[in-house]
Amino acid sequence: MKIHEYQAKQILSQFGVQIPRGEVADTPSKAREIAEKIGPKVVLKAQVHAGGRGKGGGIKLVNTPEETEKLAQEMIGMTLVTHQTGPEGKLVRRIMVEEALDLDKELYVGIVIDRAKEAPVVMASSEGGVEIEKVAAETPELIFKEYINPATGFQAFQARKLAFKLGLVGNTLKQAVKFILGLYKVFESADASLAEINPLLITKQGNVLALDAKINIDDNALLRHPDIKEMRDFDEEEPLEVEASKYDLNYIKLDGNVGCMVNGAGLAMATMDLIMHTGGKPANFLDVGGGVSEESVKNAFKILVSDKDVKAALINIFGGIVRCDLVASGIVKAAKELDLKVPMVVRLEGTNVELGKKILNESGLSFYSASSMKEAAEKVVPLAQQ
Repeated sequence: MKIHEYQAKQILSQFGVQIPRGEVADTPSKAREIAEKIGPKVVLKAQVHAGGRGKGGGIKLVNTPEETEKLAQEMIGMTLVTHQTGPEGKLVRRIMVEEALDLDKELYVGIVIDRAKEAPVVMASSEGGVEIEKVAAETPELIFKEYINPATGFQAFQARKLAFKLGLVGNTLKQAVKFILGLYKVFESADASLAEINPLLITKQGNVLALDAKINIDDNALLRHPDIKEMRDFDEEEPLEVEASKYDLNYIKLDGNVGCMVNGAGLAMATMDLIMHTGGKPANFLDVGGGVSEESVKNAFKILVSDKDVKAALINIFGGIVRCDLVASGIVKAAKELDLKVPMVVRLEGTNVELGKKILNESGLSFYSASSMKEAAEKVVPLAQQ
């Protein structure tokens, strides 16, 4: 689960990580009120789940409370387009009003899970304020790493090594060590999958603060963090993904025109690969899971055909735990309720497969059947292209 910058900074401050003074505003008058309190010189930052806000006009430096109110009027309600939002952009519903600080250096610190090493890794770089992916690709020697043994945790000497490599000295180095250790406490305590500070600001006075913050939380751990779960912003998510989450379905919107409904992530990846190999493009990843019920199949089917980009759909089910007849019944019920217009290719295999096929054949509805995944892909791609 993604959260906004202002929410991430709220969590950071709870663990003693230094952040600039600032508050969030959803009206121009509120923005002016905050500027009068912490300004007069402040930075206005659009709060959307996307990077590259500065290049898209989502970060502005202002000098007076009056200017803050005027610019906030323009920013709140604007559609912000960045390299991460796509051409459709994202609607700005709130902005963060934050004190302007005297900048000396912009660094980078981030923590992720390295799945190859099976351990968290703390990364630091002197190239803060830019796209870290670009730094990693063009100058990887400028990214310093410290892997964390989960049994012993992140050690102070590791934080000091990173701070030394960033060229910090004196009191600034001490602050940076405390900062990095605090960031790891946030990462561990919040069950985060990503904790990233870019840029990590060094002021002209030598102070260390999180100028920006990005924290992603592992969805599977949200039951342990009801306070963080409340931070979820449904307006920032794809509506069909939100709808799918209500039924414990795994749905991800893609940019193709072939809808995919499968049971199991591995089968989903293989199905999408075959669609691509056959010349098509998947419109989504929809995994109904292994122990799916007839009702959840029906809900998944409705979500699948609700996507206006879906021109044809492939239902690819392997009946292991789930029975093929149960899936077929769910498909038939949903298709009748929806007055189906989208052509469907159905491939069933496994438990009760013959009964499942019989239910589809006797439904009176028009389904295209396939006995193999290859055949299913070869049938659905031309249907979508028509």
